[in-house]
Parts: sequence; C-alpha cells; structure tokens
Amino acid sequence: QVQLVESGGGLVQPGGSLTLSCAVSGGVINAYNMAWYRQFPRRQRERVAFITSLHTTDYLESVKGRFTISTDDVRNTMTLQMDSLKPEDTAIYYCNTLSEAFPWGQGTQVTISE
Repeated sequence: QVQLVESGGGLVQPGGSLTLSCAVSGGVINAYNMAWYRQFPRRQRERVAFITSLHTTDYLESVKGRFTISTDDVRNTMTLQMDSLKPEDTAIYYCNTLSEAFPWGQGTQVTISE
C-alpha cells in the first residue's frame, strides 16, 4: 500500500517562500505521474502542478513562475518550491498521482498572512 506524507507547510508573510515535501513509501516515485493539489475551505481540491515520470511539468496558471515542482528519485520524494507567496495561496496542500490513485495523506497547511 502506497503511503503519502506531506510536510513543510507553515505561516509566512506575503512574498515569502516555502518548500513542501511529499514522501512516498510503498512505491517508486519515478513510476508515477505525480501532482500537488490544494484545498481551500469548503471548496474542492484543485491541482496546482504535476510532473510526469519523464519529468515533464505543468502548473496552474495562477502559480506559473512562482512554484516549481520536482522529484528526487534517490530520496523517493517530491518537492514543491513556492516563492512569491500570496494570501490566496493559503490552503492545505496534498500530493498524489495525477489520477489520484492513492489514499490521501493529511496534507500540510500553508498560511500566507502578515
């Protein structure tokens, strides 16, 4: 059973940066097309960025140029580098495959506020 554990969230001021990490156990990360998602209160989860097994990437329009997704095949982790953060980026962030194949983890809270 593949397990996903997100970490790295926190409280930062607008314009700040955070690095989120997704640890994958029970599976090999480079076998999957992976993605980061976020969920706002009382709204559906939305996909923020994805990276394929061939390392092709794509991003939600509102985060292009600010967020960078990557994977580390040695550590079996996925990272989301988030720069120039805005209050509207405040959400719980999750990782999963593009097809949302695995059980969702707990997510990691990202809060952007003065």
